[in-house]
Amino acid sequence: MAVTKSWVEGAEGSDFPVENLPLGVFRRADGKACVATAISEWVLDLRGAADAHVIPGQIAVACRENTLNRLMAMGGEGSRALRAWLMDLLTDENARPRVEPLLVKRADVQMLLPVRVGDYTDFYASVYHATNVGKLFRPENPLLPNYKWVPIGYHGRASSIVVSGTDVKRPDGQRKAPDADAPTFGPSRMLDYELEVGCYVGEGNGLGEAVPLKEARQHIFGLCLVNDWSARDVQAWEYQPLGPFLAKNFATTVSPWVVTMEALEPFRVAAFTRAEGDPKPLAYLDDADDQRRGGLDVTLEVWLRTARMRSEGAEAVRVSRGNMRDLYWTVAQMLAHHTSNGCNLQAGDLLATGTVSGAEAGTQGCLLEITRRGADPLELPNGEKRTFLEDGDEVILRGYCEREGHARIGFGECVGRVVG
Repeated sequence: MAVTKSWVEGAEGSDFPVENLPLGVFRRADGKACVATAISEWVLDLRGAADAHVIPGQIAVACRENTLNRLMAMGGEGSRALRAWLMDLLTDENARPRVEPLLVKRADVQMLLPVRVGDYTDFYASVYHATNVGKLFRPENPLLPNYKWVPIGYHGRASSIVVSGTDVKRPDGQRKAPDADAPTFGPSRMLDYELEVGCYVGEGNGLGEAVPLKEARQHIFGLCLVNDWSARDVQAWEYQPLGPFLAKNFATTVSPWVVTMEALEPFRVAAFTRAEGDPKPLAYLDDADDQRRGGLDVTLEVWLRTARMRSEGAEAVRVSRGNMRDLYWTVAQMLAHHTSNGCNLQAGDLLATGTVSGAEAGTQGCLLEITRRGADPLELPNGEKRTFLEDGDEVILRGYCEREGHARIGFGECVGRVVG
């Protein structure tokens, strides 16, 4: 497949070539929040395109909204139609005079939360992450008996989801040291990041109506990067018997751009290969096509820049690199399981994968794993060490897809800085 050429300068070779066209929301100079797509170093104002009759019909109506929810509710039909229209506009030199005035430099705009998230669910889909964490607390039995049977998840807090670039305040909470008689209350001393991928729901399902696995992918609009910040010391004290609570709900950062499933189609791969002896998924979680092409080849990276590094003019350093291929459960299995009891998902709901980690050193998606709960500090090139995050630390998540014969596409960045 040849790389498609756009008349927009620099599109080929950027995170956002014409094969990508992720969707987001930015604030225009007139203060309006506008739906947009990214192409090269530019933002294309889709509200402006709709007002100028460059985009037709019901798609134009959705593009005049200040979030992506209405477009998401149209399902794959809407996103495919918009994508086809945009690709024509951005590759047809004759359309350039109408479209070029609607381009704004990405560096000059403020990106906003792209979706009004009604509900947020966080899964635990990486068997390597679950095993690594389990070994820290249960060395003899790291995985609980249900892990390989059921996609584990918990309901997060939608109100504290923030867009990339938002500072994250260090949370207070109860913490209890193993040798202490009673807990204390104060700022978390074990603040961590979690490298995750978020899946936005497109067309929802009715209350009481399960989505079959073979149809689940059609209900996923697109993906983003997610940092589900975690206060590990608070979490250790509070998580039993009902699971994560205040250790997780103080902030979740998402990247501003939503990469559609159509853009990701060339990067579909086989689902995770289960180890010999692992149970076969129950019938409602088992589909031949999902096993054959339900995985996604998305490279994921964590970069860290400390306050000292910024003051010295040093660049961020890469801490880890993993891949979505290492998820034990596919995104379709997560959505199918979520609705299997009749739970109704709605357009804009966010399902996150949980921390994405691999089997090898350097692929772990959080400091809890990398430092073994602080026992083996991470050493940075400038001599600094980290067991967990300190005030001023800036965490940068990046994601991209590469495959021979196809244009490389990126997710942009998901950035958050810890403040005291």
